[in-house]
Amino acid sequence: MSSANTSVALPRLERVGAVTQARVLLSEWTKLHSLRSTRWSLLVAMVLGIGLPLLFAGVTSSHWGSMSFHERADRHPLDIALAGVNVAQLAVAVLGVLVITGEYSTGMIRATFTAVPRRLPVLWAKILVYAAVTFALSLPAVLIAFFASQAILSKHDILQISFSHPGVARSVIGGAVYLTLLGAFALAIGAIVRNTAGGIASFAALFFVIPPLMNVLPASWNNAISPYLPDAAGRSIFSLTHDAHSLSPWAGFWLFLAYTAAAIVIAAVLLLRRDT
Repeated sequence: MSSANTSVALPRLERVGAVTQARVLLSEWTKLHSLRSTRWSLLVAMVLGIGLPLLFAGVTSSHWGSMSFHERADRHPLDIALAGVNVAQLAVAVLGVLVITGEYSTGMIRATFTAVPRRLPVLWAKILVYAAVTFALSLPAVLIAFFASQAILSKHDILQISFSHPGVARSVIGGAVYLTLLGAFALAIGAIVRNTAGGIASFAALFFVIPPLMNVLPASWNNAISPYLPDAAGRSIFSLTHDAHSLSPWAGFWLFLAYTAAAIVIAAVLLLRRDT
């Protein structure tokens, strides 16, 4: 046999595009909506955001005639419409933590940072995608909850409040804004702690443990400090009325936005300095 030289043709590799922020965004969107836990958590948030106001509106409407004066005074129609926000925040925050800690627990974060060595685009993409999804779902939820609860309460004129009433539109939309910022804040906490249990515990301490503990302080101290805590600042965004010891809606919005931005900055700094 002849020993003629033979050439082997190698398959041509497709050109791999550069890592851009748009492609990282698409990757994070794919990871977010492909997880079953994401769909269930967001479904729970939607159901709570709509279902609880309808339940409270039905109970209030059916028992209105037997309620005392003080019980009726506590039933503000906007509080009923936004009751779901107070519970949906837990599902939004837990999922926000899981968005990033889930990758640390499975080790997938190594593959993510291998594909995107600069790391920060991953954090920006996770925050932007999750914030956009949260707002896109929570805004219809709070609007449906408002108009549906108003329809249930329509036979009681004292419980009627129009969407065009001063401050109502701001409060309803503010509920969706609050959940959006809360989701970004929780995600940043998850990036800082890098542990699911630790991230959820940190969120719970900030929003459910520390605020009630402030009541053990002297009243003057409590009134001076409590309005500036993350929980109180965030809630003022969707509160219709405010007293002398609470922040205005815009002051609360900017303060809660500052808390969220500070958490994101800390997460970004730690992400660059830590090993995976």
